[in-house]
Amino acid sequence: MRGITRFGVSMDGTLLKDFDQLISRKGYRNRSEALRDLIRDNLVQEEWEGGNQETVGTIALVYNHHTRELTRVLTDLQHRFYKTILSTTHVHLDERNCLEVLILRGRGKEIKTIGDRLIGTRGVKHGKLSLTTTGKNLR
Repeated sequence: MRGITRFGVSMDGTLLKDFDQLISRKGYRNRSEALRDLIRDNLVQEEWEGGNQETVGTIALVYNHHTRELTRVLTDLQHRFYKTILSTTHVHLDERNCLEVLILRGRGKEIKTIGDRLIGTRGVKHGKLSLTTTGKNLR
C-alpha cells in the first residue's frame, strides 16, 4: 500500500444521515471503508464496460427441468463455451425446478454474451448475471 490519504467530502446532512444508516445496516465499521467499497464497485463496473479485460462472473439460472429440450439446449450452450465456464453447480429445488450456478472467467463482453444466451433460453424462469473482477487491479 502506498499510504493513506485523507480528504474531505461535503454533502447534504440528510444524505449523510441516510448513508450512515445504510453503512450501519451493512455492518461497516466506518464511512471510509464504505466509501472505498463504493469506489471499487465503480472501478469494477468500468472494467466490465470496457469488455476486453479478463473478468469473472456468475450466472444463476432457475428453470423447470421438464421444459422440452431445455436441459439439452443449456448443456449444448455450456459445452460451446467450455473455455470460459470454469464450473457449474446444479441444485434440485423441488420435483420440477432447478437452480444452476455457473462460474465464468474471461473477457467481460464474452461473459455477458454467454449470460444473455443462457438467461434468454426458452424455459428459463429467471436468470441473473453477477459481474465482478479478478482483483488484479484493485487496491
